[in-house]
Amino acid sequence: MDTQHPDLHPLYAEHLAALQARADKALLREGFDHLVIAAGQPAMQFLDDRPYPFAVNPHFKHWLPVTKAPGSWIVHTPGRRPKLVYLQPHDYWHVVPDAPAGYWVEHFEIVVIREPKDARAHLPNDVARCAVIGEATAALDGFAPNNPQGVLDYLHWQRSYKTAYELAMMRVASKIGARAHRAAERAFRAGASEFDIHVAYMASARQGDNELPYNNIIALNEHAAVLHYMELAHAPPARAHSFLIDAGASFHGYASDITRSYAAADAGEFQVLIDSVDTAQRGFVAKVRAGQSYPGLHVDAHLVLGGILKEHGFVRMSAEAALDGGVTSTFFPHGLGHPIGLQVHDVAGFQASDRGGILPRPPGHPYLRMTRALEPGMVVTIEPGLYFIDMLLAELRNKPAAKDVDWARVDAFRKYGGIRIEDDVVCTEGEPENLTRDAFAALG
Repeated sequence: MDTQHPDLHPLYAEHLAALQARADKALLREGFDHLVIAAGQPAMQFLDDRPYPFAVNPHFKHWLPVTKAPGSWIVHTPGRRPKLVYLQPHDYWHVVPDAPAGYWVEHFEIVVIREPKDARAHLPNDVARCAVIGEATAALDGFAPNNPQGVLDYLHWQRSYKTAYELAMMRVASKIGARAHRAAERAFRAGASEFDIHVAYMASARQGDNELPYNNIIALNEHAAVLHYMELAHAPPARAHSFLIDAGASFHGYASDITRSYAAADAGEFQVLIDSVDTAQRGFVAKVRAGQSYPGLHVDAHLVLGGILKEHGFVRMSAEAALDGGVTSTFFPHGLGHPIGLQVHDVAGFQASDRGGILPRPPGHPYLRMTRALEPGMVVTIEPGLYFIDMLLAELRNKPAAKDVDWARVDAFRKYGGIRIEDDVVCTEGEPENLTRDAFAALG
């Protein structure tokens, strides 16, 4: 199989069959006859004639790899071939979506329309018998999304289990992202600014800002202490000490999400700390096994990182005391990771069952994005970090544990900002599959 363009025909056929079976069960259980999915409509900016970048309904791109066809619809009726109502307008102001083509078209009845309103004639007549998924702006002549919660709960739960087709998409997205990360590192080593590193990343990925799955985080020096830093300074700093990049890529609607941290050539003490976090991260990845509690893995990460803080002289307390005293949360203030797939932060991370419900976060960990146990087919990120965040450090100074912190050493590392290392990992029946490390390894 070509690693960049695998043979998707058989994989897609199996994927579509799985989606149809899931939809059939959701419809039967909730008392509907049809599943109707709106691609969505572009949203206009306030008091302007410019649209925001279009983001397709993730339920739509789950069924087929079409991400730029606003105004289109999918209709699934159990026992019938799915229908694609495809908007291809007569328009000389904008680029018109290409005619449907590729490995998926043979599986759909395709109807091409020229005006958005023309879709109504090709949608089911009895709206009350339809589960319609989409934004309110997709409504057509009384046919409006109702987003039945029971249907969404079932479909979102099942989306946690990736098909072979989906994993193939994510492997390619990981390869694109890894290649672009290498280009970004080269730009950093050459002394580029954050903006120019970002440009180098996009050039290598061959994806622009609106094609990437999320806004790149390109952070030099202390900017790495801002977890979602997206400012992109145009001038390089007087002296570069460190570089954190959190950036992914898209392929056929699926995302990769990769973070790496780098030390400047003369920042040996920071490189040693990066190496310790990297070793810890690999250990967490190894625990992505069926039955593993994700919150349990998150808490374990705090203990391991607490040990690293002590080993490197930042604190003089045990890992357990650092966790209990809120010290590890000062240096590691976010969750260990999240589900990923059609969306970077994919759905159902907190869901108790296919009928909904919420599995709460463990006390003291408000930013964890997944509370389920891992099962085969799930894909999650594993992204521990250690940061030197002024606001959180100021709060720590007022806690009893402050007496066991080496503040001089902490202050010496503030110029580096922080470290985060993130891989996308598949839970299997046995050893985890690390999509990210495999992608980097393939580059040599």
